[in-house]
Amino acid sequence: MFGVMLDRLETGRADQGIMLTGLRGVGKTVLLEELRATAETRGRVTAFIEAAGSQPFRLLASRALTRSLRSVSSRHRSSARLKRALSVFKAFSLKATPDGSLSMGIDVDAAAGRGDSGDLELDLSELLADLGEAAAELGAGVLLAIDELQALPKADVTALAGAAHQADRLGLPTAVVGAGLPNLPRVLTEARSYAERLFAYRRIGALDEAAASEALSRPTEGLGVVWRPGALGHAVSASAGYPFFLQAFGKHIWNRAPGPDAITLDDAAAGAGAAQLELDEGFYGSRWERATPAQRAYLEAMAEEDGDDPVATAGVAARLGRSQSAVGPHRHQLVEKGLIYSPKRGTVAFSVPGMGAYIERAAP
Repeated sequence: MFGVMLDRLETGRADQGIMLTGLRGVGKTVLLEELRATAETRGRVTAFIEAAGSQPFRLLASRALTRSLRSVSSRHRSSARLKRALSVFKAFSLKATPDGSLSMGIDVDAAAGRGDSGDLELDLSELLADLGEAAAELGAGVLLAIDELQALPKADVTALAGAAHQADRLGLPTAVVGAGLPNLPRVLTEARSYAERLFAYRRIGALDEAAASEALSRPTEGLGVVWRPGALGHAVSASAGYPFFLQAFGKHIWNRAPGPDAITLDDAAAGAGAAQLELDEGFYGSRWERATPAQRAYLEAMAEEDGDDPVATAGVAARLGRSQSAVGPHRHQLVEKGLIYSPKRGTVAFSVPGMGAYIERAAP
């Protein structure tokens, strides 16, 4: 699907963007960066933007586009359309950093009256339009890859969707690919109703048993090491098939198996125990430590309400013996910290798989 998108951009045509959704630890960021890198190897203007944090989207986009635009400008110095696009980019970036530090090395004057209004949607639309026209002339395309997209302020999501829609309406070879938590489709459609058809949504989750088994067995078989009966199944079950967990469990099982040519069920059990301890101390523990005592109480109530499944905010408040309005600030702060998200109105869920089980194991 992504290859088809790049082929269309290469021929100067617009294409539907792609949004990857899923819990943390399923490999969305790695996949998104791989998509961007593939586009870059094919000569596209690309930017990888991590939306988590408090920095304005204009600053993030300007910073991410700079390196790619410098490279393109050095290869196509004679293109008048590209020079115009670069001047609009300079004007756009000067609104983020007036000292011009983001556009150093791009030797053009900033455009006047284009990309510099201060209205993000208008300025980004003008920037993408000019970059798209230049890319079409050069037989290339423009790709914005945005991670943690659901963390952007609603005004920035609205501006991004509006600019992407405008570029699509003009038939320009620009595309936006993004990644975020499972509520990303709702975030986008609440910002712009047409986002439902502007992007293709792909849910990324745990690997099925066959794929998870292959992920663990192929590397070991390449080294002449086999899994004894029950060992591979134990590792797959313990990891629940999540890519990040498979890496952690596979590493510890490998390190603890004495070998020389086989991994036994005992090896898998010992390695799985060590991996779970590492995850509890790092992957889960670091998130738990970021929460205040009041926020931890909210997380505990979520875990007690229904483990790792989405729960009703009313049920969480009831467990805490407080009104929803009283615990609302804690819920909002947990969402801002990326520890929970809202799958739909009136519900909350943990943003990482297994967090509820961890809390039940570790919370006092």
